[in-house]
Amino acid sequence: MKVALVHDYLNQYGGAERVLECFMDMFPEAPVYTLISDLSKMPERFRHTDIKNSFVQKIPSSNKHYKKMLGLFPLAVEQFDLREYDLVLSSSSAFAKGIITNPSQLHICYCHTPMRYVWDLYHQYMDEIKNPIFKKALPFILHRIRNWDQLSSQRVDHFISNSHNVSRRIKKYYNRESTVIHPPVSIDRFHPSNANEDYFLIVSRLIPYKRIDLVIEVFNKLKLPLVIIGDGYDRDRLKKMAGPTVKMLGYQSDEIISEYYAKCKAFILAGEEDFGITPLEAQANGKPVIAFGKGGAKETVIDGQTGLFFSEHSVTSLTEALVRFNNSTFDSQTIKEHANRFNETRFKQEMLDFINAAINKKELSHE
Repeated sequence: MKVALVHDYLNQYGGAERVLECFMDMFPEAPVYTLISDLSKMPERFRHTDIKNSFVQKIPSSNKHYKKMLGLFPLAVEQFDLREYDLVLSSSSAFAKGIITNPSQLHICYCHTPMRYVWDLYHQYMDEIKNPIFKKALPFILHRIRNWDQLSSQRVDHFISNSHNVSRRIKKYYNRESTVIHPPVSIDRFHPSNANEDYFLIVSRLIPYKRIDLVIEVFNKLKLPLVIIGDGYDRDRLKKMAGPTVKMLGYQSDEIISEYYAKCKAFILAGEEDFGITPLEAQANGKPVIAFGKGGAKETVIDGQTGLFFSEHSVTSLTEALVRFNNSTFDSQTIKEHANRFNETRFKQEMLDFINAAINKKELSHE
């Protein structure tokens, strides 16, 4: 079979891109179609992959200002000509699922989430926009994208969701059923250490819904050591908030991140995640997680065994969780064994089983 991979953007590296890397391992000859790419921000292997960008890539400053080009993305993804492929596997939290295929092709979408800024985070996203002209025009743009998003969801033959949390969103917004296959954790790239240090750790994109501002506020108040790794458009605001016990290290390589995972006291997850790979990466190092108790964290953290939950986005709730953490003990081996349930081998096998079953079902329907 000829296979094509489709991914929203390749201008930042996170959990969705690690899923794409597994697809690239499974189908090494498959090209990757994407709206825009900035390979300087991606691991080396992407520079040796057949990347096919949309016409948006040719627009000056498209990588820097791509959020202002949202209205172009439905058109751009529909311009990809995928007629030569038998299987199209899209990795989507926004536009990739909207590619056009014909009835003889099989389109399977691995959905990280329906696009949150037109659905459940719409009002929060609007509150974050500061440019008055863009803010006035954006509701009309997002209204059209929301309608397109629902319509384009009907083009997918099979949805795979990355969590039960996202599966419920797919049902609500698209009225489609989905099969849950949890994302992979690269267990082999971690080297747990017994040389624990006193700091707490965040590894995250620096964007408002991650609620890193809340964590900084609490750690400033308690004067506890916190290390934050990652970058994003909320960086400047967070830097101004950070007190003397908070270190913001910006973007770091996998090797450096692994070292910080290995030596941290615990990992902090304050946002409501679709699924969330980073808490599992911390657990792969035997480290407990203090997490906001909603969304994907409910599927990756076992309260009282591999971490603790706090129930509200408030200083009081997170502070109480930190106090409970200091009075709790965790077994690092139990935590590692839990994380290993989400390993890459398991993910690839579940994906291949699903794809083969979908192919067989399609072939039977054509007999």
